[in-house]
Amino acid sequence: MNLITILLQTQGAQPGGLQQYSFLIMMLLIFVVMYFFMIRPQQKKQKEIAKFRENIKKGDKVVTVGGIYGIVADVKDNHLLLEVDNGVKIKVDKTCVVNDITDVQSK
Repeated sequence: MNLITILLQTQGAQPGGLQQYSFLIMMLLIFVVMYFFMIRPQQKKQKEIAKFRENIKKGDKVVTVGGIYGIVADVKDNHLLLEVDNGVKIKVDKTCVVNDITDVQSK
C-alpha cells in the first residue's frame, strides 16, 4: 500500500515540472512578441528622427515639438535659427525639431 502511494506521488510531481517549463516558454514568447511589435519599431523611429536632425541644412522647412513652422536660417551644433515670418527668427534646440513639413500634405 505504501509503495503504491509513493509511486502515485512521484507521478503527480512530473506534470508540475512540465507546467513550469510551459510557463517559461509562454513568458519567453510574450517577450519576443513585445520586442517585435513594440520595442523594435520604436527604436527604428528614434534612429530615423536622429538621422533627420543630423541632416538638417539651411533652407529646410521644419516643425518644432511646440507646433512652430519655420525655415532653417542657420544650423549650429546644438541649436537652429528658424525664420518663422519675414525677418522674425527664433533660436530653437535641435532636439525640438520633429519632422519636415514637406512630408505633411497640405489641404
